[in-house]
Amino acid sequence: MAKNPNLTLTGSDLAALLCSRVCHDVISPVGAINNGLELLDEGGSDADALDLIRTSAHNASVRLKFARLAFGASGSVGASIDTGEAEKAIRDFAAAEKKTEITWNGPRAIIAKNRVKMLMNLFLVAYGSVPRGGSIDVTLENPETDAKFTLVAKGRIMRLPPKFMEINSGHVEEAVDAHTIQPYYTVLLAEEAGMRMHAVQTEDALVYTAEMAATE
Repeated sequence: MAKNPNLTLTGSDLAALLCSRVCHDVISPVGAINNGLELLDEGGSDADALDLIRTSAHNASVRLKFARLAFGASGSVGASIDTGEAEKAIRDFAAAEKKTEITWNGPRAIIAKNRVKMLMNLFLVAYGSVPRGGSIDVTLENPETDAKFTLVAKGRIMRLPPKFMEINSGHVEEAVDAHTIQPYYTVLLAEEAGMRMHAVQTEDALVYTAEMAATE
């Protein structure tokens, strides 16, 4: 399997950019919790303030749990992960955001950590490609052996993410930053898992696939 020439970040740069990404994802709900507390201090509606705090705390918790599995160590080096954990994290993430329906098909299995992390990051790519919401169908085939993952995203607005397409194709020259680290990490995980990713736009959907690469 040929190496992707775009995957050149050092370990320290990769870690720093991923940390920036996680902080970006949780700062909004944490800020909303603070707003709810300020509303209480100012004598506002207790019900409204508590509802804002409760909702924002749940959102922050869901995002952190997702990030721990998608970006974190999730066990020791070389560990395996239950795909059921990924399914729950993805369903909880989508439910908290309240704009995208998830359908999950395929057997539950305990498989290589990077394969699960790649699946979760590919979900984030697909999720971002339907910004107004819609649906994402996730299908797992032979996850323990000759794995193939297919994600079909549908929505009122659909667009294949240009940065993901560039990084995955190996033809991008711009430096990776905190805004593009997530698609970069997705491609890196796919390479480490020995998988190839493809993305195409049909008349009514965006179709993302990841499957085991042929051994050269």
